[in-house]
Amino acid sequence: MIRMLHKMGVKSGLMYGAGIASVGLSFASWLTSKNVENASLARADRWGIFIGEWAPTFFAMGIALRIEETHADNAQLAEREMFDSTYAEGRMPSHARV
Repeated sequence: MIRMLHKMGVKSGLMYGAGIASVGLSFASWLTSKNVENASLARADRWGIFIGEWAPTFFAMGIALRIEETHADNAQLAEREMFDSTYAEGRMPSHARV
């Protein structure tokens, strides 16, 4: 799933931002439920906790995407170095020494 998100262009910074936004939205929903709905404090707490539970998921996905970004960059670098060293010596890849 993480690889597919990475290929779709979702970056780790977006997930970190979503985690931070979730914390702010959690507080805002708690405050709104407490003051506007005229409901009990328990109901406001449930709304705040419900939205606040999203933050760790977004942060974990951000970390996983950061690892995927690093892994993809390292794989491309290694492939490029292998390609450059093979052709720099004037050899064809099929005749390259192992």
